[in-house]
Amino acid sequence: MTVAICGIGVTGGVSTAIGKAILLAGDELHIEPAVVPANAVEAEVTRFRQAVATAVQQLHDLRHQIPQSTPRDILEFVDAHLLMLEDKAISEAPVTSIREEGCSAEWALQMRRNQLVKVFDEMENPYLRTRKDDVDHVVNRIQNILLGRSEVRLLKLESHIVVARDLTPADIILLHNQRVRGLITEFGSPMSHTAILARSLRIPTIMGAHNVTRHIHDHETLVLDAENGVVLVECDDQCIRFFRRRLEAEETHKRSLKPLSHTIAQTRDGYQLQLLANIELPEDVSSAVETGAQGIGLYRTEFLYMNRPTLPSEEDHFQAYMEVVRGMPDALVTIRTLDLGADKQCEHNPQSMPSPNPALGLRAIRLCLKEIDIFRIQIRAILRVSCFGQVRLMIPMLTNLWEAHHARALIDDEIHNLLRAGVAVDQDIPIGAMIETPAAAMTAAGFAKVFDFLSIGTNDLIQYTLAVDRADDSVAHLYDPLHPAILLLIQGIIDAAEGNGTQLGMCGEMAGDPNYIPLLIGLGLSELSMHPASLLEAKQLIQQLDYLQLRQQVKDLMQQPDNLATEHLIRRLGRLQT
Repeated sequence: MTVAICGIGVTGGVSTAIGKAILLAGDELHIEPAVVPANAVEAEVTRFRQAVATAVQQLHDLRHQIPQSTPRDILEFVDAHLLMLEDKAISEAPVTSIREEGCSAEWALQMRRNQLVKVFDEMENPYLRTRKDDVDHVVNRIQNILLGRSEVRLLKLESHIVVARDLTPADIILLHNQRVRGLITEFGSPMSHTAILARSLRIPTIMGAHNVTRHIHDHETLVLDAENGVVLVECDDQCIRFFRRRLEAEETHKRSLKPLSHTIAQTRDGYQLQLLANIELPEDVSSAVETGAQGIGLYRTEFLYMNRPTLPSEEDHFQAYMEVVRGMPDALVTIRTLDLGADKQCEHNPQSMPSPNPALGLRAIRLCLKEIDIFRIQIRAILRVSCFGQVRLMIPMLTNLWEAHHARALIDDEIHNLLRAGVAVDQDIPIGAMIETPAAAMTAAGFAKVFDFLSIGTNDLIQYTLAVDRADDSVAHLYDPLHPAILLLIQGIIDAAEGNGTQLGMCGEMAGDPNYIPLLIGLGLSELSMHPASLLEAKQLIQQLDYLQLRQQVKDLMQQPDNLATEHLIRRLGRLQT
């Protein structure tokens, strides 16, 4: 009998995997209180310190195993764990417990782990709460050494789907090098380091599949559907054949799309669109180039701040931006200023104290205008790189024109400072704003007068308009991009931009979804920025559409927005286009 197990899917362009299960450490670590004789205390201290040293050596060995082509941001995951092993809170505090209380090394370490995790559990910020995962990953590495358990590297995992209670970023790197087909974990969130890494390495993953290690056994055949967050266990032959055919069809389809990378995004009646790529790391540029992106519509720079011991310097910023600009010669590169806060935090954010409601707290431009020195460092780096390509600067999460004017004044100030210092900059660098709050959407005409371009960020716009947290499973079904309120806001933003002659695009998830692209084109959008993995699919769809026909269809549909149901809208647009 086929068993279906649900979790949270993580996909970076590869959504399906079929393979045999391999369980890693399926049994939970149970550390019981234990004491050692008084004459064995110093030997226990030595045993603990040797375990820590072994853990450090393992991570150094791992770092040497990582190919030179691996993005440096991935290397920093390993470095972050090395720094934690050097921290006295982990490396020395258990020694005190062993000597003063006579407890075993395992129990001393576990007590320290419990103390540290409690601190993170009490934090309101969801990202910071996930940082306890790093504590667990480091502690478990030491515990496994103390208990004599094997490492991931000792297993042969090629072509298998790995099932585990949890996986560390270091594990992910090793598993990727061993060419695993997919990953399933009991714990973890889509914003954890492990998820970020799996997505970056394009390993289809399902996280948060509770008790999965109890229901899956070694060598059972699994079908992993990361798109829908479902694992199928022991499908019959007919089911396996179905999914293999689907997988083959997906691969064939992807190959068939490759020639489109050299074509333009143009409808049947000659209307051209600009398709850009959203990236998170400089290394993502190669994927953008491969899929024929006309530029970068959104470079999320906050990842420069994560998983590092210090805040990035101006030079760190400059080098990262130069890598992107050089990778996209003669193409548009839109660099968004940092959007830290809410679910994206860094250890060195001066304002990273717990917030009662992080999504509504000090984030993005609010943080930048409070910590102006940090903001100025990033602005200077963007301005310095601006003379090397077609660079745009974009500001996120604006809600009022005071923020807009203040931000622009700071940018103008840094332009003058750099010019006085003899540094070349593009004095006419386009400055844009993300429209991603209901307040900004409803006053878009004002922003259109202040900025050179606007970009609609649908992820937050939908979340804030509908009061729905996408990460909350209990209300996820209410997250509806086709809610009439969302469509009316988008239409209002488009009208405001057109009325002021301001360039407008969209960089939210809607822009890369084939279900919504006909609607967006019909509403009048001509610039769409999306994940590189979505670009060729979007281009193929656009080439099958009729622009003038879509405009009329959507105009008719928008006459009665209160009656627009999601399925009805999608089906009607699809039907009328065929």
